[in-house]
Amino acid sequence: MTPMRAWVSDARNHAVELRTVAVPQPGQGEVLVKVLACGVCRTDLHVIDGDLPVHRTHVIPGHQVVGRIEAVDASVKTMVVGDLVGAAWLRSSCGACEWCRSGRENLCPFSAYTGWDADGGYAEYMTVPAAFAYPLPAGTDPVSTAPLLCAGIIGYRALERAALPPGGNLGLYGFGSSASLTAQIARAAGARIFAVTRGTANQELARNLGAVFVGDENAVPDEPLDSAIIFAPAGEIVPQALAATKRGGTVVMAGIHMTDIPAMNYTDDLFNERDLRSVTANTRADGAAFLRIAHTLALAPDVTVYPFSQVDIALNDLRAGRAAGSLVIRMP
Repeated sequence: MTPMRAWVSDARNHAVELRTVAVPQPGQGEVLVKVLACGVCRTDLHVIDGDLPVHRTHVIPGHQVVGRIEAVDASVKTMVVGDLVGAAWLRSSCGACEWCRSGRENLCPFSAYTGWDADGGYAEYMTVPAAFAYPLPAGTDPVSTAPLLCAGIIGYRALERAALPPGGNLGLYGFGSSASLTAQIARAAGARIFAVTRGTANQELARNLGAVFVGDENAVPDEPLDSAIIFAPAGEIVPQALAATKRGGTVVMAGIHMTDIPAMNYTDDLFNERDLRSVTANTRADGAAFLRIAHTLALAPDVTVYPFSQVDIALNDLRAGRAAGSLVIRMP
C-alpha cells in the first residue's frame, strides 16, 4: 500500500480527521490526480455536518480541485501523465437516461458527485473519470482556479436560470465565494448588483466588487429587482427575495441544501408571474462555457489560502463566517 494523507469526514461528529490512507488507483476510464489545490465549499459542510444524506461513510470531501495527472487508465486516450486538470462536483452520469440524452445530465438520477459519492480533493491524490475532468492550460494557477470549479460554475448556471434582462438589477442573497464570482460576470454584462448578506467582511467584498446596494440579511434593496439569486442556505430568505423582485421577475435558489421555506401566500408572494426556480448541480457544458468566460474576463476570486494541515480550520472558518470570498487549500 502506498500511503497518502487525507481528511476523512465523520458526519456523526460533524468533523473531519486527518488520516493516512492508501493512494487510490484509477479504475476504468479514470485518471489519478495529484492534488495541487482544493477549494472549500459550503456543500462540503453539508456533507460533513449531515445536512445531506450519507452516500459514502467516511468519504473524503472536496470538489473544487486542480491537480496534475500522475497515472492514466489504459482506456483513456484523451489525457496523458503531466496534464493539468480540474475536477468538479459532478463526477459521473449514466449517459443513457432521458435527461442525459437531452443535455440535462445534471438531472440524471444515476449521477454521482465528487466528495460525496466518491473521495474528493482534501487528500494528496484522488481519481477522476477522464470524461468529467476539465483540461486546463499549462501555467494555470491552481489556487485562483480552484474556486471556479464549483462556486464559479454553479453561480454561472444560477445566473443563466435567473433570466436577468440586459442591464437589469440583480439581487444576490449571501455574498460568499459563488456570489462574488457571479457578481463579476453579471457586472461585465451590464447588470447592477444588490447584495444582501451578513458579515462585515462579505459586505465589504460586495462593495469592492461594485455593488450599488449592500445591506445585512434583513435589508430590503432600495430598488425593485429584476432577478435574485439566493446562495445562503436559509429558506426564510425566499419570500424576502420574492417581495423585493418586480412583476415578472425570477428568484433562483442556488444551493444544494436549504432550510424549510416558510408558508407563502400565492397572491402576495408569487402572483404577477414571479418565477421561483432551483439549481441542481451542473452539466459539463456549463463548466466548459463558464471556464471560457472566466478566462476571457480574467476572473479573480478573492482568495484566503490555508495549508493542507489546516483543512479543519478552514471548514470551521467557513461555518462561522469568519472568512470572506473563496477559501482554498494549497498543497505543499
